[in-house]
Amino acid sequence: MSKKSELIQNLLKFINARPGLEFGNYGDVALYRSESRAITKQKAQALELLNFVARTESIDLTSILWEMQPKDRLAVSPENLSVSYTVGQYFPTEYRAAVRSALRCVIWNWAREHAECDTREKIQAFAKRNFSRSVAKLFN
Repeated sequence: MSKKSELIQNLLKFINARPGLEFGNYGDVALYRSESRAITKQKAQALELLNFVARTESIDLTSILWEMQPKDRLAVSPENLSVSYTVGQYFPTEYRAAVRSALRCVIWNWAREHAECDTREKIQAFAKRNFSRSVAKLFN
């Protein structure tokens, strides 16, 4: 297995990890379900972006690691490619969004360099062509 494939598998496990929402933190069924829906949407978006990165051969391990340096809350160890996240306020609402954001940056930089998208508008058009509406909005 290549190093990129290993990192993709580790990110997939990280995204698929249960969020661990605690109903006691909400006290209201409507708020709890609303938060749960938002977290599920983040998962779907992160998986869609990860799928694009995985199948695009010209996105290499180095470009992915560049966006996931230990300086951020989301970090990937260059030695063993393990994924870690430092919690800000509430892990269940943050960890998938962090992966989603990092992958969006990887794709943004790749589109600028490899897909001849030299302006923001061209990158947004690229996103509209290649992703669902929900994910394309992340590029606005």
